[in-house]
Amino acid sequence: MSDAQARTPAEIEADIKRRRAQLAETLDEIGVRVHPKTVVGDAKARVASTVDQTLGRAYVSANRAVSDVKAQFVDAEGAPRLERVVPVALAVVGVVGLIAVARRKRR
Repeated sequence: MSDAQARTPAEIEADIKRRRAQLAETLDEIGVRVHPKTVVGDAKARVASTVDQTLGRAYVSANRAVSDVKAQFVDAEGAPRLERVVPVALAVVGVVGLIAVARRKRR
């Protein structure tokens, strides 16, 4: 006797009910996954994750750049390096002065 012939009608019916329940559960999961709100929510989550990663990288890059610039103008003890600060300050004052003179000439 094969395995299929050895089963009783009650066993076959129970197996059918169990498989129907599994199928219903699978269809419910598919329905949730393809529901527009779920699709939009997943897309929003992916975009938010990408933005967070991009902002994190941008923050690290900006922080590194600021640290590099700061290291040029401040020594290891935190004191300003006057030999570098003074020329930059004079250049900034000169540029601002040129801009002010140019504006006055326009008026």
